[in-house]
Parts: sequence; C-alpha cells; structure tokens
Amino acid sequence: MVKRNVTPEIQVTGLTIGYGTRVLMENLEFEVKRGEIFFIMGGSGCGKSTLLKHLIGLYEPMRGEIKLRGRSIVRADEDSRLEIMRSFGVTYQGGALFGSLTVAENVAMPLEEYTDLSRAEIAETVEKKLELVGLKGFGGFMPAELSGGMCKRAGLARALALDPTLLFFDEPSAGLDPVSSAGLDRLIVDLRDRIGATVVVVSHELDSVMSIGDRIIMLDKARRGIIAAGDPRELRDSSDDPEVLRFLNRDGMRK
Repeated sequence: MVKRNVTPEIQVTGLTIGYGTRVLMENLEFEVKRGEIFFIMGGSGCGKSTLLKHLIGLYEPMRGEIKLRGRSIVRADEDSRLEIMRSFGVTYQGGALFGSLTVAENVAMPLEEYTDLSRAEIAETVEKKLELVGLKGFGGFMPAELSGGMCKRAGLARALALDPTLLFFDEPSAGLDPVSSAGLDRLIVDLRDRIGATVVVVSHELDSVMSIGDRIIMLDKARRGIIAAGDPRELRDSSDDPEVLRFLNRDGMRK
C-alpha cells in the first residue's frame, strides 16, 4: 500500500526572526505533525515566545515561510490571515483573562465576535468548554477569585471556544505548583486525545517535556538557531551536543 503524504500541521522553512535589525533566530526549519504534542525549548531570552508569536501571525518574519495546514500565514492577505488565525486557539501566560469580566464572559468573547450563535447557544457552548477543562460551575466567578491553575484552565476554555484542533500554549506551567502543573499536563494530553488536537507548547519545564512531549526543538541564543530536534527522552540520554545534554539533564541550570 502506498502511503499518502499528509500535510504537516505546521511547516517552517528558512525562517529568520528578530526585532528591527536584531536577529534572534535564523534559518529555522521544522515541521509539526498532526496529533503531536510539540515543545519549543531553550534558555531564557533565546526567542521561544517570539517564535510562537510568529507562528500565530502576530509578528512578521524577516525572512522565510510559515504554513499552517498548507496555507501561508506570512504571504496571506489580511482577510486570509484573520481566517487562518481563527482556526487555532492560543493560551497565554497567566491565562490573560479580562479581570472585569466573569469567567463565562471571557470564554464567550470569541463566540460573540466570530459567530452568529444566539445568547442561549453561546451560554450552552461556554458551559461545555468550561466542563471540558474541569471548571464546571465556575462561569460566574471573576478571574481574581480563581487560583493560578484555574485561570490557566479558563484561558484554555476560551481558546477552545471556536473548536480549534490546533492549540498553542505559552509557558502553561509558569507559576504553578508541581501538582497543578502535572494536572495541566494531563489536561493537555486529554484534549489531544479527545478532540484530536495538535499541540505546540513553549516551555522550559523539563518535567512536562519528558512526561507528555512527543518531539521538541531546542533553540540556542548564542548559535541563533535550532541545536536539537527529536524525542526529548532520546536527546536527554544520547545527544552528541554537550549543551543539549546539560540542559535536558538540568546541569545547564547550574551554569
């Protein structure tokens, strides 16, 4: 049987990113496959979150191409770019909830903005998304009344509002205790399995990476590029790059 070519969920070629004339990363090349939990790793200040902002179309690259499900988000016109951006969900550090709105009102915002659903249909959808992330019954709470982990789950419910199957997480475990962090990891895996999502995570949390990551790329600030790519457990145990070994075995954190 001849195997069919499956278009990658994300395809990055010849990508150079930075600010103004300052180059952070150059000539990046990688793919994210359908159904993967894919981590972007590296030391502080190497450009992980900046790369994420390029992948979701917030920043324009200096050079190179980014395709989401075969469609260029770099060369797209404004209408096409917005259409592509509505096809995925993003969660930001801390949840990025609007403090003056209830949890339910936060989750409802994308539905009110981008759909023609009635108020009753929006309310029903919001309840389903909150239940999906373990926040059933918390729709009437204000963000200030939630724990850090609950705020992140509420942000995830909002990211899921439009039923995307491509999800981006920016440092999802930042500021969480180990138990809450492990719970969020389990939720990410559960969502991948239940809705068939592809997940891209920016993180330096090694416990999460080794627990749920299928593949990683590791960025290096000094070399301005990708210095490792593959299964994180294999790289931790047998990489031929000393910097990768130090980082993935925590030795790099004591430098």
